[in-house]
Amino acid sequence: MDNSTKKVDRFDWTLTLILFLFFLVSCVAIYSAQASEQYNENFLLKQIFWYAVGAAIISITILFDSYQYRRLSWYLYGFGLILLITILLAPESIAPIRNGAKSWFIIPGLGSIQPSEFVKTFLILALSRVAVQHQEKFLEKELKTDFWLLIKLAVTTGLPIFFIMKQNDLGTSLVLLSILVGFILVSGITWKIILPIFTSGAAIAVSMIYLVVYKPELLEKYLHVQEYKFNRIYAWLDPFNHSSSSGYHLLKSLSAIGSGLISGKGFGNREVYIPEGHTDFIFSIIGEEYGFVGGSIVIGLFFLLIYHLIKTALDTNDPFNTYVCTGIISMLTFHVFQNIGMTIQVLPITGIPLPFISYGGSSLMGNMFAMGIVYSIRFHHRNYMFSSSKSLSM
Repeated sequence: MDNSTKKVDRFDWTLTLILFLFFLVSCVAIYSAQASEQYNENFLLKQIFWYAVGAAIISITILFDSYQYRRLSWYLYGFGLILLITILLAPESIAPIRNGAKSWFIIPGLGSIQPSEFVKTFLILALSRVAVQHQEKFLEKELKTDFWLLIKLAVTTGLPIFFIMKQNDLGTSLVLLSILVGFILVSGITWKIILPIFTSGAAIAVSMIYLVVYKPELLEKYLHVQEYKFNRIYAWLDPFNHSSSSGYHLLKSLSAIGSGLISGKGFGNREVYIPEGHTDFIFSIIGEEYGFVGGSIVIGLFFLLIYHLIKTALDTNDPFNTYVCTGIISMLTFHVFQNIGMTIQVLPITGIPLPFISYGGSSLMGNMFAMGIVYSIRFHHRNYMFSSSKSLSM
């Protein structure tokens, strides 16, 4: 594609179609969910408004190319850390505690904004710059340089995770951790380092679950963790014995999705009441009304999106852009797997929304910001005459 190509031809119409389909699915699901919600708000109109804001974010984000994002990466990362620190120090009149987490700013006229949703993409940009600068500096790969890269990636990710955990937001912390894992896997770090770390991590996770289920008193005695904090694990493994408390949401979700069978009950014909159905449990709404077929179509849309992002990463010859796409893929994949998994008892329940479908202004704007960077990568892509490789305008 040469420099004379019209802008309209460089625009990513495939991604636009995918996002438009998500918009339609979101509107239909939220409209149905709010019909039996415990709130008296029109979440559909609000979601349409946030999609419009997201479109505006994309239109601004696409103006910057990869070189500018690389230069801005540390500034955005620092700005994100400042927001996370500020929300911890702010009074509850500005940053209230919701469901045990202090993660939102109240903005008059707009509602609540969750800074950590934007920090995800800020982190992706920062990690991309860390990886690229490291590889530019150390052309010869050694065990020592790989270990040093791992430390830099871990520290860069650990800072926002620390402040987000202080907000008592485990779900978002897990998303940032999944982004780190994605970078480790594609950064070229030797498996001599990766394999022991991942094996140890898996062993620790299994051991923790064992202690939570069979020896919670040890965790309370030695780690000072109160037993009530394990309720989500108990509800995940045995929701029927916690049907009136922590297992209530999961049982309702399983009942809704299971009753949808193959083709569902049809639009608006739901019989199972789903608390927070317009947000974290939107997939349960889809499963009951449209069954296995509807759920498969939604999952298929996410596969199309991930495939398009992978293709974007492979089409560019700029390592920074490749890493950015990798981070976005890791983020969205974890979101989808965790959200859908928790509705069908594959994973414990966390407050992680389904991207582009669940209601939520912060989540949607954060994801649209990430998509805007993908638009930028596609838009500023060039093929130069007499060049056998593809590159990006810098």
